[in-house]
Amino acid sequence: MASTVRKLLIPLAVATALGGMASSVVAGGFAIGTQSGSGTGNAFAGGAAAADDASVAWFNPAAMTLIPGKQIAGALNVLKPSFKFENRGSTAAFSCVSPFPACPGGEGGDGGDWAVVPNAFFTMAFNPKLSFGLALNAPFGLKTEYDAGWRGDFTARKSEIKAVNINPSIAYKVSDTVSIGAGVSVQQLEAELTSNLALLGLGLFTLNADDIGYGFNVGAMIQASPSTRIGAHYRSKIKYDLEGTVTFDTAAQGNGNVRADLEVPDSFSLSIFHAEGNWELMGDVTWTGWSSVQQLQVIRTSTATTVGPGGLFQGAEGATLTTLQFQWDDTWRYAIGANYKLSSQTKLRFGFAFDETPTKDATRTARLPDQNRTWVALGVQFRPSKSGILDLGYAHEFIQDAKINNTVAGAGTLSGEFKNKADIFSIQYSQSF
Repeated sequence: MASTVRKLLIPLAVATALGGMASSVVAGGFAIGTQSGSGTGNAFAGGAAAADDASVAWFNPAAMTLIPGKQIAGALNVLKPSFKFENRGSTAAFSCVSPFPACPGGEGGDGGDWAVVPNAFFTMAFNPKLSFGLALNAPFGLKTEYDAGWRGDFTARKSEIKAVNINPSIAYKVSDTVSIGAGVSVQQLEAELTSNLALLGLGLFTLNADDIGYGFNVGAMIQASPSTRIGAHYRSKIKYDLEGTVTFDTAAQGNGNVRADLEVPDSFSLSIFHAEGNWELMGDVTWTGWSSVQQLQVIRTSTATTVGPGGLFQGAEGATLTTLQFQWDDTWRYAIGANYKLSSQTKLRFGFAFDETPTKDATRTARLPDQNRTWVALGVQFRPSKSGILDLGYAHEFIQDAKINNTVAGAGTLSGEFKNKADIFSIQYSQSF
């Protein structure tokens, strides 16, 4: 029985360690939704139609024609996610009862931790019709880490993913009412994923992999009336050919090189902005093509000698180490927001959003306990000088309980719920010159 269980647990543990992406707290899937400091207070409503500052270089390059002269903006977003697992009848290897060892780490503690996500933007108008922009940001990432020895330690301990994006773009004002824009993205993605396979005699399992991918984005802005703007923005898929290594700290004969193809999804946003007296109203709908993430196949690119009970990691170059099923769905995000001008120097921001998850109960893992989330946000903008803008924003995410029910024949079931929430604090300063 013990040998059978080990044979079933090893592929499960490795599949989860290789395939699970670090859990994001501010957008569906593993995306990071906080791509400016000024947008936080509106829950990023109306992003493709708003034109407050240089962050439009990311949200819709066509809007750069509405930013005169030159402007630079820098933002810091401080994120505090919380992911707490509650067991609901896990069995066999997941139960932490005889013949399996106890769980010194219990239910894993809080898998979330503080994270800081910076953004920087620059726009420059060459003339009234032609503008250039640059966005430096982190569109994917964050980190989860559970207590050593927790119930699910052999499937997920630490998950960290970092993506850095450089996005130059141009915009052209076709007429008094229509502008268009386009840009290219160069993104580097790095991933570190670990799990504890001491239960199987293999020690700590670690995957490190990275790659650079390329994509594009296009946008349009229509001034429907003197007080109303409509913006549309499309961002393409980016394909990564990840390359890296897998290591076992007590079974070096299983170490080797691997590769895996990962495609981050495309997205389309339609936004509206309307000014009425001291009020500014905005809203948008965003579609994200997460159905492109169906599975992750990890291939050995070097030969590994026999590892583990029964030679389970006997792998020649070109052999499939594991395939993890995601089976994600496309998602929709809906947001509305409002600004109120207290004075020429001060503006109050409000926002509300609903963000769907691409994950499913059947394939959700402890690495990514994502679920539908509801945003409630507020912020304030203050102009300390004619050319300077300071934005402060706060958002709380109410996240639906994320059920985990992963069953492996002969090994048992990891069953329970994650109680999740997140807080976001943002600050941004913009300077025109």
